[in-house]
Amino acid sequence: MTNEKKRLPSFLTAVILIILPVVAAIVCLGIGRYSLSVNETVDILFSGFTGKAVDKTGYTVIFSVRLPRIILAAVVGAGLSCAGAAFQGLFSNPLATPDTLGVASGASFGAVLALLIGGGLISVQLSALAFGLLSCFITYSLSRRNGKNSIVMIVLAGMVISAVFEALVSLLKYIADPEEELPVITYWLMGSMSRATYNNLIMGVPFILVGTIVIYALRWRLKGTSKNHIKSA
Repeated sequence: MTNEKKRLPSFLTAVILIILPVVAAIVCLGIGRYSLSVNETVDILFSGFTGKAVDKTGYTVIFSVRLPRIILAAVVGAGLSCAGAAFQGLFSNPLATPDTLGVASGASFGAVLALLIGGGLISVQLSALAFGLLSCFITYSLSRRNGKNSIVMIVLAGMVISAVFEALVSLLKYIADPEEELPVITYWLMGSMSRATYNNLIMGVPFILVGTIVIYALRWRLKGTSKNHIKSA
């Protein structure tokens, strides 16, 4: 009986966590300069199955503009939350995040560098990945003391590396063309979804999904690493 009572809240929690983002996405699809009610949004989304006549302008706005942005925002948010949980589980420290370990700043520097030299979407992603891994390696190397890694030293080293890469990003923004390059760099760093298209989703989402699946498949290793950190502390 006790196990059944424990499973029921877990099941309800999972259902709620699945339903809420879907409801929020449907509501957000109707928000904007061309506003649509929830009923109109639902009718447009399922018009391909129901064959119901819908507003052509609303159909274009939803499927060509808003839906790619919402899908990208959902996938990016899921990827960031998974990465944050992986860092915290790996280092057994709530402060160990991509931001505090310098990974986010390193990836930002790589992306800005690729944007500055006129790289495409794949080049930007690969450059961000390379510099993110580089910053993580530097942080790990600096945190080593007497052949052992201290959780506190890892976080402190990450903050130093983060500050260095943030300074380099500021330098690249200073030398960028203020009319063409700087706005693109600024919007990218702010996480703008305004340029989201289905082609961008095809090129970007697989990287996030593969990384998330790998982390999920190795979740047992993260638990084991976390326990070892706690014992050694």
